[in-house]
Amino acid sequence: MTSTDADTREASTTAQRHRNVADTGLVTFLSRATAWILTAGGALGTVAAFALILDRISLLKDPDFVPSCSISPLLSCGSVMTSPQAEVLGFPNPLIGVVAFPIVTTIGVVTVVGGAVPRSVWLGLQLGAAAGLFFVHWLIGQSLYSIGALCPYCMIVWVVTITMFWYVTLHNLTAGHLPIRARWQQAAAHIARYHSAILSLWFLVIVALIAVRFWPYWVGLVS
Repeated sequence: MTSTDADTREASTTAQRHRNVADTGLVTFLSRATAWILTAGGALGTVAAFALILDRISLLKDPDFVPSCSISPLLSCGSVMTSPQAEVLGFPNPLIGVVAFPIVTTIGVVTVVGGAVPRSVWLGLQLGAAAGLFFVHWLIGQSLYSIGALCPYCMIVWVVTITMFWYVTLHNLTAGHLPIRARWQQAAAHIARYHSAILSLWFLVIVALIAVRFWPYWVGLVS
């Protein structure tokens, strides 16, 4: 083997080592970020879900009750609460959050303090986050194009659910919890480097849809 070949192999090995160090740092960062996002997001989601339940109970007792998050004809929890979509499973949707978000918070706290969370729990959380993501985007579509109103507390749940799904997925992919091939895991690690940019773009798309859907209302506020 020539000295040139040896130098090339050494350079390749060094580059691979640097990539492995970078990937290890990325995995560690995503693990910590996911833990804190689950903790804070789960707590915030729990508060929002409880607030919706309390307002829903008050609305059932008094049909003239104005929910605390009914700010305007557009930003109106009352319009959303009284729609069929608010009880798509036969009971108020926020009950799902009241049950699910404390579980998410618990997993987050355990991870934050350095506790070991089994792979099966992460996979279960992945399934739950995926189901929540699908449900949230369905509700976004219903709010924009069927109900024609936005619920501020619901939008908090939207943001929390999307963020938790994104980071749980990235964590599971880069930590090897999901049964995927090595090349796909490498691709996931590459995508994960742009985690905040992708999430920001995701939210910008939703904001743009809201702006376009209710454009006459926004124009009316400034005219």
